[in-house]
Amino acid sequence: MNKFDDIDRRILRVLQKDGAIQNVQLAEKVGLSPSPCSRRVKMPEEAGIIERYVALVDASKVGLGLTVFARIWLTGQDVETVDHFTDQVRRLSNVVECHLMAGDCDFLLRVVAADLDDYRRFQVNHLTRIKGVRSVKTEIPMQKIKLTSELPV
Repeated sequence: MNKFDDIDRRILRVLQKDGAIQNVQLAEKVGLSPSPCSRRVKMPEEAGIIERYVALVDASKVGLGLTVFARIWLTGQDVETVDHFTDQVRRLSNVVECHLMAGDCDFLLRVVAADLDDYRRFQVNHLTRIKGVRSVKTEIPMQKIKLTSELPV
């Protein structure tokens, strides 16, 4: 997008809170008429600023009440080992985030599971069986303080 102004930022803030909002309601909230508002929404969509629209699902209400963070150490950091690991992790639906890290561990994963037993089975049957995984250390959060997908635009 060439020109990104306060109205564009207001549109992004509203859409981050409610991606399913109707254009008429969005226009009202940001102070535009519906037609220009619709054009303003298309610009960040086409520019890739808005990547996609999703429904945020309450994990505990679909039987995935446990979230853990798994720190992963690989046997090496060569391209083949890292690429193999990332390819395998992308196939694991319980892994909802995967980050290549600088620092102590090689990767940090956010994993959802039904409970601790379910996570343990996932770790034993999937994570530790990926070729190149040397070690897995699991961190179990005690309380969720903040979880948001909204960026401060």
